[in-house]
Amino acid sequence: MISAKMQDALNRQIQAEFQSAYLYLAMSAYCESKNLKGFAHWLKVQYQEETGHALKILDYLLERGGTAELKAIEAPSVEFGSPAEIFEKVLAHEQHITSLIHNLYETAVAEKDLATQVFLQWFITEQVEEEASASDVLERIKMVGDRSSSILYLDKELGKREG
Repeated sequence: MISAKMQDALNRQIQAEFQSAYLYLAMSAYCESKNLKGFAHWLKVQYQEETGHALKILDYLLERGGTAELKAIEAPSVEFGSPAEIFEKVLAHEQHITSLIHNLYETAVAEKDLATQVFLQWFITEQVEEEASASDVLERIKMVGDRSSSILYLDKELGKREG
């Protein structure tokens, strides 16, 4: 049986993961509206990943005999700026999620919940990949600057991302 404190922390993380998914879906829609279909695709794949993360935590919580409490998520913005501004936001958001995962792990340690500590190892590794991926795209955008032909090439490349 999972402790009440750990259950609450996992429920908050489920909310954060769904909030992330909603944010990336909004960013994807924004890019689509700007005819940046590759950027939109990359962000939609990210939306799917975040939804998967939320469900993974939800399933784990239920396996441990916990109660799922789906909390409200906020409506994201509809304006995100340039591709560089979008990916600055993506990177900052992933860094925020990393801090939440680390706090969740610290809660598992404090609760002496070894099973949750092991479970969270996957998320810790995943966040290293998430930050690196966002940083890579941001650095590429910075390299090409405002040159529209280069942004369009990068857009085409991002459209090749697989889920």
